[in-house]
Amino acid sequence: MNNKGKQVKLLSILFCLFMTAMNANGQTFQADSLESKMDSVDICLLTCGPGNEVYSLYGHTAIRVHDRLNNTDLAVNYGMFSFEQENFVLRFIFGLTDYEIGITSFERFKQEYTYEGRWIKEQVLNLSAKDKLQIISAIENNYRPENRVYRYNYFYDNCTTRARDILLDNMSEKVIMPSGSEDDITYRDIIHQWTSNHPWTRFGNDLLLGVKADVNTTAEEQQFIPLNLLYDFSKAQVYGADNTHKPLVESEQWLVKPTPQTLEESFPISPKTTFLILFIITVILTVLESRLHVSFWLYDFLLLLLTGLSGLVLFAMVFSQHPTVSLNLQILILNPLNLVFLYPVTRKLMKGQIHYYVYVYTLFLILSFFGTLVQQYAEGIYILALSLLLRMLSIIYNYKKKESR
Repeated sequence: MNNKGKQVKLLSILFCLFMTAMNANGQTFQADSLESKMDSVDICLLTCGPGNEVYSLYGHTAIRVHDRLNNTDLAVNYGMFSFEQENFVLRFIFGLTDYEIGITSFERFKQEYTYEGRWIKEQVLNLSAKDKLQIISAIENNYRPENRVYRYNYFYDNCTTRARDILLDNMSEKVIMPSGSEDDITYRDIIHQWTSNHPWTRFGNDLLLGVKADVNTTAEEQQFIPLNLLYDFSKAQVYGADNTHKPLVESEQWLVKPTPQTLEESFPISPKTTFLILFIITVILTVLESRLHVSFWLYDFLLLLLTGLSGLVLFAMVFSQHPTVSLNLQILILNPLNLVFLYPVTRKLMKGQIHYYVYVYTLFLILSFFGTLVQQYAEGIYILALSLLLRMLSIIYNYKKKESR
């Protein structure tokens, strides 16, 4: 039997609760008959530690449904995806990635995370029988083939927010989350907490994220990170109609304890160091150019080519469905127009002349420094901007100097 077949079988076992509530004539028993069967069912939030892969750096969230009476133990996972999906990378860039709900045995889920050296913490939720029944029914509905797939968005609709919503939206009582979360923290700040040991991953994220990633977030918005949701659930209170309250989490425990992780080796030079080296090379070549009265037009050609190609990626983000990448001021530096004007600018430089786009790009670079007032740039990008500005000003200066002779 394949994995999907096993999942369907496991699911059918869990929801036999509904089937046993049907009599021979197909008539349904009263709701309290079903609810009475919920005493043996625990519904838990599972929070998993980070891994070394890019997509696992931020941890993971799942739901455990444990029916002790029927000896059924399932993990409900909203983070199922496959790199084998057609045009996966392009779809991810444009915010068109589809994830789906998967259901497997809890033991298999636990073994997978144990093998990867990732911890699992379980929070048993303090739910009424009615709420358990509603949550199980909602999961069953979610798992139907026509509802299983959803459009993934890392900040707004991911495996953690899906797990949170399926739980909270199907509770009859009001859940009050703690209000003590930081209110001056941005989406970018949050992901920086999880990529501090992965400088090039952090650089890639910051390069694609735009102005909207630097807007302050609410406590609820911060729950897209699994550990944030775990902390908020641990402090949440459930309020009944008579204003009595109880903790949302009945108990919590480590299912797989944290162990020291071995960080995988990344590129040995940080982004900032890389761009500092580029800046030093730029200064040296600019000084030599002035001393030797030559034009290093090939260097300028390479700078325009590489920044233009990078700019195409940022330009593509304008059309992405990810709202935090559409407006990105780093496009003033990594500018796709550099490709458009690459040939005419280079041809003029080879002849000792200047193209008007050099002035335009110089203005873009100057404006980019003002952009840092509203957007945080990727590490070292401002150093790259200085290198480019130095080259553009050098071209203008040398041309003016030649014209004045």
